[in-house]
Amino acid sequence: MSGKLYLLPTPISKSSIDMVMPTGVIQLTRALNYFVVEELRTARRYLSLIKVGKPIDDLTFFVLNEHTSEQGIETMLAPLLGGNDVGLMSEAGVPAVADPGSLLVIAAHRKGIPVIPMVGPSSILLGLMASGLNGQNFAFVGYLPVKPDERRRRIRQLEQRSRTEGQTQIFIEAPYRNLQLFKDLLQVCSEQTLLTIAVEVTSINEQFITKTVREWKLLPPPDINKKNTVFLLLT
Repeated sequence: MSGKLYLLPTPISKSSIDMVMPTGVIQLTRALNYFVVEELRTARRYLSLIKVGKPIDDLTFFVLNEHTSEQGIETMLAPLLGGNDVGLMSEAGVPAVADPGSLLVIAAHRKGIPVIPMVGPSSILLGLMASGLNGQNFAFVGYLPVKPDERRRRIRQLEQRSRTEGQTQIFIEAPYRNLQLFKDLLQVCSEQTLLTIAVEVTSINEQFITKTVREWKLLPPPDINKKNTVFLLLT
């Protein structure tokens, strides 16, 4: 019988673990010996923080990122096929959402390995909850294009989709490009469009602010440079 692949959320920020991580998830994480992680140093730091009951060096880690090959995925499946439970952890938040973990999850399904998602923080859903925008119809579209012309074109497409379908559009950016994305949103979107920023979610400095584009234009640029931010749009 194969082991189970547990999808283990990790904290988004440095805030209190007790405020964002269920006790049962922490206890389960402490019991595992095999982990697939996005970033080894971050994973080891988190496991030390939750005080796993064994030396960190005795645990087995596999690194899964955008460069992982199909053969690498097969190597990660080996402990599962051998009957061992494995924990899949994102660098921050929930695995397999805006995260390469889905490559292992789909491979596990193909092998008939049970996949068990555990409860934990997601900046995408927390941002949607706090936005006041449409939570009945929404789409997470990931990163927008880096090139300015392509990015503005994509923003127009998302605004049109939101207008046609009443659908909240959710997207993210590399923190050092946040201000440029924000500037493009104000330039491209209609003044009635609602724009939410969800900044440093779950930290002591978290902010959720929803205003129309017109209202945003009357204010100084928000303090989002190099800060983890989720953007939400509804028109």
